[in-house]
Formats: sequence, C-alpha cells, structure tokens
Amino acid sequence: MSAAEAAGRPQPLSAAEAKALFAGLACAPALVLAISGGPDSTALLLLAARWRAGRKRGPELLAVTIDHGLRAESAAEAKQVARLARRLGVAHRILRWSGKKPKTGLQEKARQARYGFLAEAAIEAGASHLLTAHTLDDQAETVLMRLLRGSGPAGLGGMAREVPLPTFLPLPLPSGERSTREARRVRGGRRYEAATGGAPSPQPSPPWGEGAGQCAGQMKIILLRPFLDVPKARLIATLRAAKIPFADDPSNADPRFTRVRLRALLPALAKEGLGAHRLALLARRLRRAEAALAVAVDKAAAELSPHPWSDTAAVELEARGFAALPAELGLRLLGRAVARVGNEGTVELAKLEALYADLTEKRPGRGRFRRTLAGAMVALTPDRLVVERAPVRRRASGALTTRRRDRHKGSKLR
Repeated sequence: MSAAEAAGRPQPLSAAEAKALFAGLACAPALVLAISGGPDSTALLLLAARWRAGRKRGPELLAVTIDHGLRAESAAEAKQVARLARRLGVAHRILRWSGKKPKTGLQEKARQARYGFLAEAAIEAGASHLLTAHTLDDQAETVLMRLLRGSGPAGLGGMAREVPLPTFLPLPLPSGERSTREARRVRGGRRYEAATGGAPSPQPSPPWGEGAGQCAGQMKIILLRPFLDVPKARLIATLRAAKIPFADDPSNADPRFTRVRLRALLPALAKEGLGAHRLALLARRLRRAEAALAVAVDKAAAELSPHPWSDTAAVELEARGFAALPAELGLRLLGRAVARVGNEGTVELAKLEALYADLTEKRPGRGRFRRTLAGAMVALTPDRLVVERAPVRRRASGALTTRRRDRHKGSKLR
C-alpha cells in the first residue's frame, strides 16, 4: 500500500483498470465520446485515447462537444476540448445548440438537445456505441433524486451501464471537414447549428456493419457508461497525474438545482453509512429485482392474453386472471399495456396506481368500467380487460373535445 492509499487519498486509475473499462469494445467500428470539458468527460477522452493508442487495430474514436450556448465561457471550453483531442490524436466535433432557449425546464430541454445531437453524430460516424462519463457519484445523486420524487423500483435502479441510445431530436449533421462550417436545421420551430472542425471525422462505416467481428449484426446504438462504478475523485486524480487541465462548470455548484443541493448532502449521509457506494449497491439490487419482475410480467401477459400483442390491435387480458395477480404484477402488466397502446407519452406511476386502484375495485361481475390514461382507453367487462387507443380529442373552433362532449351527455367516461 502506498503512502497516498494509506492516507485515504484518491488514486489514479491504473492501466489495467482503464483497459477493463473498455473491454468488449475492440470490435466496434467506431465510438463516439461525449466530452463536455469537465473532469469526468476529460478523463474519458484521455483514457479512451490511451486505450486506442495501445491497440494495433480497433474502433475509430470521435469526441463530440455540445456547446449549449448557455454560458459565455462555453465556446472557449469547447475549443479547449478540441485542442486536447488533437493532442491525443482523436477526431473532434463541436455542435452548437443555438436559437431561443426555453424559459422553463431548461436542463431537461438541454439534455434532450444534447442526446439528439450525439445520436446523429453516432449515426453519421457509423458508431456502435456512445460513451458518456457518468460516475459513481452521479449514480448516487440520481438515486437520491428519484427517491425524493417517489419513484418505484425501476427509477430507484438508477442508471444502467448499457442501454439503447434514446434518440430525442433527429437532426442531420454536416459531414466532417477540416475547415469549420455552419449548418442550420429547423425542426419543430427550434433552430440548431452544427459546427465541425479540427481533425477529420472518421469515415462512416456501414452502420454496425461488415467486418465488425462480434459486433456484426448489432442494430442499435448503445449508450455506454464505463465509469458508473468509478468515483469522480479517482478520475480527477488521473487527470492531475497526467497534468491534463479541465473546465469547471459553475452550474455544478448552483444551489438552485436539486442535484447540486443533494450533492452537498452526500458527505453527511456518508458519515451515517449512506455513501455513494451504498446507494449504487441499492440501485444494482433494485435493477436485479426489476429484471425478475419483468420476466414475471412477460409470463403473465402470455398466460392472460388470448392473442399475441401487436402495435395496432387492442390488448386483451382475461379479467379474472388479471384480478388474481399480485398487485405489483397487475400494476406492471396494466402499465405495459397502456404504454403499448397509448400515444400520449410516458405513463406516470402515480396516475397508473390510481387507475389500477379504481380498476381492482371493479372486480369481474361488479359492473362495467372505462377510464383513459396516456392516450389509452381501459375497459373492464366480466370476462375481459381491454386496453385500446382512446378516441381522438378534436379541438375545432367552438366545439367540445371528445372527453368534454361525453361528459356533457352524461357519459360515465371520466
């Protein structure tokens, strides 16, 4: 044990630890690295570049920096990342989110824009994976935030190490060029700019394509968080040992944001035994339970459905069998059916629980039942629980919506 370890000081990641973080990616045609310039993502750029430099063959690397235009320093920070990427031999691209910014929900809208840009960059590069620098500390903060919001087991499971990349905003990007150029796209009333520069981007391979070894045939871009079990302090120690500078976003210390306030509480919680490692352990255990519950819901759906589920037909379930399910399985099966059929976005857990509570009070043989949730109509008869697309709510000038018209006529729909 070194003197630093004995003193409890964070240690840089060893070469063997760093190599293990990228295990399984050697067959990928290309990897996109999400690099903001902060300590976590700068460490991702450094370690990925070292890993790739130590291989004779392997994936092309493309570092992408999103300049949200929310701070005066962001453009300079993006250029600093470009200089570091050039020094490390990694292709780099700066993408700018321009135009009018929303006055509410700014962080969420910025996140959506960021993932939209990153998704398109990955598609254009022929990348199989997008790598982000979420750390053990980020996982702990996520679990605490979801605990405050009353999340169920799925939410408290935190972030997974690997998930299919969510594509929020499909924005075409310009092809890579050595000279910077601007491209503007208008989608949904919002304007975006994409700037490319620095080293040339890797030539697009056939997406997830030929010659990719074990990766051949993969049909989705994977969002990978290789640092999810790594404390932030160790990444900072790694950068300091390599004498690599990094930016410090002041919003990370702004108490107006919930995540920042929770971050300030973590040291006190750690003294009581609820540190980042313990919260991450809770998340892993809940994800394990979530996987088991998903299998049980699959089985229930197969046993209670008279025909296979499709994207166009209504979902039907045998009513008495549904009523006999344990509450958690019944709730999840109902939620899955509503999400499959509905067209109004995410099914909120609290609303789903309220619907399930109402539904279970109307046991088969105790009268008919009709409710709507998230664009789906849920109806219960003595024999069947049917979930189908809710009628369209028409909003013509001077006309009532379908829901209001039904209420006006004394319908029991509510």
